[in-house]
Amino acid sequence: MLRQLLNDEAGFVISAELILVATLLVIGLLVGLSEVQHAVVQELNDVADAIGNVNQSYSYSGFSAFKTGSDKVKSYTRGSMFIDSVDDCDNNQCEIACDIPEAESNKRN
Repeated sequence: MLRQLLNDEAGFVISAELILVATLLVIGLLVGLSEVQHAVVQELNDVADAIGNVNQSYSYSGFSAFKTGSDKVKSYTRGSMFIDSVDDCDNNQCEIACDIPEAESNKRN
C-alpha cells in the first residue's frame, strides 16, 4: 500500500499547473488593479482641475423704482459683486510645506 502511494502521481501535474496558473492570474490581477487605480486617480484629478478652472465671479446691478409723480422710492435692491481669486490648490498649485527637521533632545525630568 505504501509503494502504491509513492508511485501514484495522478493529479500532481494538474495541481502544479493549477498553482502556476492561479499565481499568474493573481499577479496579473494585481497589476491590472494598480493600473485601474492610476487611471481613476488621473481622471479624478482632471475633474478637480476642471472644477478649479470654473470662474465663480458674478455681479449684478441694483434696481430702483419711484412712485408715479413723486420722488419717493417705491422699491429698490442693492447690487452685488464677487470676484473669484485663485485658491491654494486650484489646478495642482498645492505646495506641500514641510517643517525643518529638528534633532531629538534628551529627556530631563
